[in-house]
Amino acid sequence: MVVGDLAESTEVAVIGAGPGGYVAAIRAAQLGKEVTIINAEALPGGVCLLRGCIPSKALIEAANLLHRIPYAAEMGIKVEGLSVDWPALQKWKDGVVQKLGKGVEQLLKQNGVRTLAGSATFLDAHTLEVQTSEGLRRVAFEKAILATGSRPRSLPSLEFDGKNVISSDEALKLAEIPASLLVVGGGYIGLELGEVYAKLGSRVILVEALPELLSGTDPALLRPVKKKLAELKMDIRLETQVQGFTTNGDGLEVRLKGKDGTESTVSVSKILVAIGRAPNSEGLGLERAGIRLDAKGFVSVNAKQETSSPHVYAIGDVAGGILLAHKASREGLVAAANIAGHAEAFDNQVPAVIFTDPEIAYVGLSEAQAKERGIETTSGMFGFGANGRALTMNETEGFVKVIAEKSSKRILGVQMVGPHVSDLISEATLALEMGAFIDDLELTIHPHPTLSEALHEAADGVLGMSIHRYQKIQKDK
Repeated sequence: MVVGDLAESTEVAVIGAGPGGYVAAIRAAQLGKEVTIINAEALPGGVCLLRGCIPSKALIEAANLLHRIPYAAEMGIKVEGLSVDWPALQKWKDGVVQKLGKGVEQLLKQNGVRTLAGSATFLDAHTLEVQTSEGLRRVAFEKAILATGSRPRSLPSLEFDGKNVISSDEALKLAEIPASLLVVGGGYIGLELGEVYAKLGSRVILVEALPELLSGTDPALLRPVKKKLAELKMDIRLETQVQGFTTNGDGLEVRLKGKDGTESTVSVSKILVAIGRAPNSEGLGLERAGIRLDAKGFVSVNAKQETSSPHVYAIGDVAGGILLAHKASREGLVAAANIAGHAEAFDNQVPAVIFTDPEIAYVGLSEAQAKERGIETTSGMFGFGANGRALTMNETEGFVKVIAEKSSKRILGVQMVGPHVSDLISEATLALEMGAFIDDLELTIHPHPTLSEALHEAADGVLGMSIHRYQKIQKDK
């Protein structure tokens, strides 16, 4: 049954209210467009706010605090009777999510964006059918932005059941801390959540089919993280695959197979599968709107975020590329600007941030990537062990590395691992976005004592002139 007026229409229909969708909707409204956002969730914010970035970082922060407290004894602060009230922690985490979700909801209203609760599919190139709690509605649109996001991928031998085999969604809302946890996947999600539960007291085994964790990440950035994984007594097994599992009372017996064919069995309470994410591009009727997908199911787009049907745009995870919330938000701004008649293209530097302990962040080219492009490089590095602020925080693992073109000293990339580098990477991203040179960073006064001084020292290091790290002056620099 279709309810409502069949002539119901909007200038811009945004499908999905995640960090790409709601940002695109607000910006389109700011640029004078009539906007309707269609959201199947109880609150706006998408996976990032409801089941990803925000709840995971809340648990990470709590676990990090718990892990740091015993080290406070080195500062003369002794704590006794430390314990975790898991229901209270979950309640606090959920409260953060609710507060942010309600805030986004209010922002949409304040900007005049109409919200339609339901799931949308394309009937044709300019009409959507929306399944609401009250029945079906049809919405005609001039332009549309597809922002349906992604979902956790499973394995044929490890299909999600929400009880024994869980995704990151369930891992963020467990009723109790598991005694033991098998994490399948050594990417950022597996490492972040593995560390959380290891710090909360779980025995954690992590298996990765590839020869290294965080595939594609510079090995130097991994070293401080591996040191922490060893400290947490996480059992890391590389080049290992899961063959299957059987239930055994309240536990699970999981069969593993190593590179050399050696088989083994581990007993765990739960299995967390974190092997990546798949685009939410099925069941949307995209073919009826002339929208093409690539071989992996992602929506194909150009630099303007236009799909093969030019009046329909796609942004965020469903459009592929690096699956990050801040990339989705920028793509949303690009799409909204083009819809409003302002020519924009997505050609921005996208910083990557991994909330392990210590954190990893990088932007631009690595030395290896620059070499592949035939660019001769020079670099400077500065460790947090010589940074005054890091010492006062008792968090000295890691470093900042700046990579520049040797001839011109143009900044090509910045890599960081250490305390709060998720915050520090923004300055480096701005430098790359502006086409800055080493002198631009070197001439920028960084306040003391702060962690940001490590970036300044690394820039000095490119010139062979670091103040707080001895370097033999090389005249050819």
